[in-house]
Amino acid sequence: MRIWRAALWGCPLFFVKCLCTGANGGGGALRLLLRTLLLGQLVIGDPQVSIARFGLSRWALALSLSLALPAPVLAQGLAGAYLAGRQAAYQNDYSAAADYFTRALARDPSNPALLENATIAHVSAGRIDRALPIARKITADGPPSQVGQMVMVLDDIDRGDYATLLNRISEDRAIGPLVDGLIGAWAHLGMGDARAALAAFDDLGRTRGLGGFAAYHKALALASVGDLEGAEALFADAQNSNMQMTRRGVIAHLSILSQLGRQADAVAMLDTLFGADLDPELRQIQALLQAGQAVPYTTARDAREGMAEVFYTVAGALLNEAADDFTLLYARMAQFLRPSHTDAVLMAANLLDNLERYDLAVTAFKSVPRDDPSYHAAEQGRAEALRKDGRIDAAAEVLGQLAETHGDIASVHSSLGDLMRQMKDWDRAAAAYGRALARYDSADRTQWFVYYARAISYERMGDWPRAEADFRRALELNPEQPQVLNYLGYSLVEKHQKLDEALDMIERAVAARPDSGYIVDSLGWVLYKLGRYSEAVVHMERATELMPVDPVVNDHLGDVYWAVGRKREAQFQWRRALSFVDGSESADDVDPDRIRRKIEAGLDQVLAEEGAPPLKIANDN
Repeated sequence: MRIWRAALWGCPLFFVKCLCTGANGGGGALRLLLRTLLLGQLVIGDPQVSIARFGLSRWALALSLSLALPAPVLAQGLAGAYLAGRQAAYQNDYSAAADYFTRALARDPSNPALLENATIAHVSAGRIDRALPIARKITADGPPSQVGQMVMVLDDIDRGDYATLLNRISEDRAIGPLVDGLIGAWAHLGMGDARAALAAFDDLGRTRGLGGFAAYHKALALASVGDLEGAEALFADAQNSNMQMTRRGVIAHLSILSQLGRQADAVAMLDTLFGADLDPELRQIQALLQAGQAVPYTTARDAREGMAEVFYTVAGALLNEAADDFTLLYARMAQFLRPSHTDAVLMAANLLDNLERYDLAVTAFKSVPRDDPSYHAAEQGRAEALRKDGRIDAAAEVLGQLAETHGDIASVHSSLGDLMRQMKDWDRAAAAYGRALARYDSADRTQWFVYYARAISYERMGDWPRAEADFRRALELNPEQPQVLNYLGYSLVEKHQKLDEALDMIERAVAARPDSGYIVDSLGWVLYKLGRYSEAVVHMERATELMPVDPVVNDHLGDVYWAVGRKREAQFQWRRALSFVDGSESADDVDPDRIRRKIEAGLDQVLAEEGAPPLKIANDN
């Protein structure tokens, strides 16, 4: 239907870098991971509570358990800090929650719920160093705490104390079978015992559903000690095909092939998996390979980096399978162990963005250095977080500077175009989209969205010929895209042009998205414009069921009711439409004065005053 409804903010390419299904792609394996092997038994004094069982996020679970704080806590003057911490935690305001819970701990330093919540908040905020003394207190006091144990594991790794780490794992004082198995293997390698490390990877690989995780990390470990042939054999093994499912796994394999002098094979793999859609880092790799040079192996060069990769791998496996706040813990831990792990930084930043912690997201995105190949991705993410936080001018400044320094990247310009659309600066939006399109490969069909977005900008500028041309070009690239079909079809209806074609387009859009209230509304509206009023009623009523508080949909239903003689119901719908105008995203698409006039005089009179054709008397003919 209307433009704003199609105001997609693009498909940010930077997030592709963060997508990681782990080294094992099957949904069954992931469910097994979540159910039994990773999450295990959590937390405060009750080892029977399972996140997986109840579907709770780790953070939410800790909070729910904290409600059982003993009465003396509040009696000792902790109420203010504790309640403020709780409120901040529910809002995912990790920095504030950490400060409040830590303040409460000053009055009751042994309270297990406060200790747990403070640790989680500090880790989520990226303050591992401040979480450590609290985790030590948790461990010393005794109640089981997975997050406390996670922080203690990080401390062992940070100090290079792999003997203590292995002892912790053997005593079941670490994290969970999968993570323990992987970091334990890397710990053996860190102690110089490659044979024990490989045996540990193999032992873990025999656990149902975890073979891919084990094989992937075994390959990285082999590469880290110079056994490139062994690493490549694991990547090439058909049984480990899921190792190729992640961008990071592909880059690791490419670098191993190049180190073996197999640049041609690496180029062929790069072309097969990515085609012409290469970001700056992949273009750098391609250039090295085509020049016959070796790509450095940097995925996991030692035990510490290998353990950082473990936390990142698990975080990637948890994406879309567990709550964002729980996944964030693993991303933060990967980032702590390897601050230069850009993919972990971007993952944490995106999770924070999803959790609406835009301040922390901005900080995380900004931490990526200018010389990093993913700097443009981080800056696009930072601009998006600033936009969502209402800091539009700051977002525009970020993208404007990025367009100057990374102007060869299409997504930089399309992101700027998206922001200009948000600001309703249609001229600058169209210009930015034009620059983006000039940088796409002609065969890249993903540019349909940019044509679509530019068409929207042209339409809002009142330049319908160019808008229609771009809409139709978008459909050439993506013929059944429902948003494009709907937008073009609805626009044609509003302009009283090619109504039969418009109806066909919208019917195809509805077939693809039958539960989209906007698209269903479009179908009802085109039927109304065609004089098929009774048919229109059914679809309009369905649209209001799907979008009950949208002013345009209610206004349309009022018009349709009037057309079939249900005038009292029409006036009711118009009044509903007026009640929803304030604060509605679609407010720009309704004319409150016109609606008031319809309530006062009726639709027939309004049409006559506007010089529009009257409603058809003979309905549906």
